[in-house]
Amino acid sequence: MAEMGMGKGVTAGKLASNVQKKLTRAQEKVMQKLGKADETRDVAFEEGVINFNKQYTEGSKLQKDLRAYLAAVQTMHESSKNLQECLSDMYEPEWYGKDDVDSIVEDTDVLWTDFHQKLVDNALISMDTYLGQFPDIKSRIAKRDRKLVDYDSARHNHSSTNKGKKGKDGGIKITKPASLLERATPGWAQGILSAHNIAQSNLSRNQAEDELERAQKVFEEINEDLQEELPSLWNSRVGFYVSTFQSMAGFEEKFHKEMGKLDQNLYDVLVKLERQDMSGELPRGADPANHALSPGGPPPIPKSPSKLRPAMPPRPESSPCRDMKPENIINLFDAAAAPGISVTSPTQAVSWDTWEPDTPAASTPAASTPASSTPASAAPEETHAVAAAATNGDSEAVEMPPGFLFKVTTMHDYAANDSDELEMKAGDIVLVVAFDNPEEQDEGWLMGMKEEDWIQNKQSALKGVFPENFTSRL
Repeated sequence: MAEMGMGKGVTAGKLASNVQKKLTRAQEKVMQKLGKADETRDVAFEEGVINFNKQYTEGSKLQKDLRAYLAAVQTMHESSKNLQECLSDMYEPEWYGKDDVDSIVEDTDVLWTDFHQKLVDNALISMDTYLGQFPDIKSRIAKRDRKLVDYDSARHNHSSTNKGKKGKDGGIKITKPASLLERATPGWAQGILSAHNIAQSNLSRNQAEDELERAQKVFEEINEDLQEELPSLWNSRVGFYVSTFQSMAGFEEKFHKEMGKLDQNLYDVLVKLERQDMSGELPRGADPANHALSPGGPPPIPKSPSKLRPAMPPRPESSPCRDMKPENIINLFDAAAAPGISVTSPTQAVSWDTWEPDTPAASTPAASTPASSTPASAAPEETHAVAAAATNGDSEAVEMPPGFLFKVTTMHDYAANDSDELEMKAGDIVLVVAFDNPEEQDEGWLMGMKEEDWIQNKQSALKGVFPENFTSRL
């Protein structure tokens, strides 16, 4: 009944044996620490145990950090998914690239999921397998230490048993009887008692020798296995670290490369949407009210330039006829006085750019050529004179930069978005020049430099491109 209360497979004898082993080991360790008993030492094995503990500590830290990294990847995945789903929800169906945006959002989620799963399969699981062998080896090292103590204890017991005092004749010296029974033993029985003591001594020696052999065998078996496994495990860490981080680096490289492509696609779609919205080009079925630009604000950066002919400048507030002397007024309806002027078409009016109040009547036919008939690529010398007269109010020609075409005034501030663009403020006068390579000119963009910068710095003046619809021709 008492044995049944101790649990399945545990008997009172086995429990007593385990307790006795613990007491014997504890006594042996105390004797070794006090220097009263020698201890079996294996320096090479002890170094292997030190390396094992270091390797286990490093592996445990790597496993912890790897799990934290995977948790961060999972968090980034969730954050990216929520952010892009927000963009997809806000993206109105009639906007440019709605289907492309939805596809990019879906592909991004799949890419994150695949990246996380590959890290789990090839890094985390491999890490767990690597560390899984340490607890068993650690347990066997502890068992080896216990068996070493048992071996030392058996060795000491065997040694002490064989140190019995011997007589001069080599026989065992029997001590005098001490008990009353021994004193009462008749003389004829003393021989029997002596033989019994000798038999007991021989039995103790035999038991000590058997115990020593058994303890030594158990210890050597587990010790030999660990002597082979510990160095092999220590050397395996190099290959494991290399394969783990190579896999992670390869997965990250592929992930970021594919993610970069998706990001570029999304960027391109948004750029086209921005240009379409700012240029007023609405998709079919779109509500113009949802895409109208705010009145009074700066115009959109053009997607394509205006290819209209140069605009005529506004009509002066004072009529030229009021400032002309009566004797210089030409009767425009008198064909004889002004034969070069045709009054059959109201569109053939005198260009205000070439109006000269004090010009004699004889020169009037030459000034009647419409401005729209003059090509934008006119000779620079002629354009220089016209621009100087229209802007400065005098006939003195101002030296202009090579390739000068015409002047414009800036209607709105423009902040340069690239190194080849020209920064402008409202009211700046810009000298428009021809592109060195006409094929480099984008639609809706002009090349030029600020007039003030040209006057001060000449050839060192900063030249750049700017949107045509931010300016007005002078």
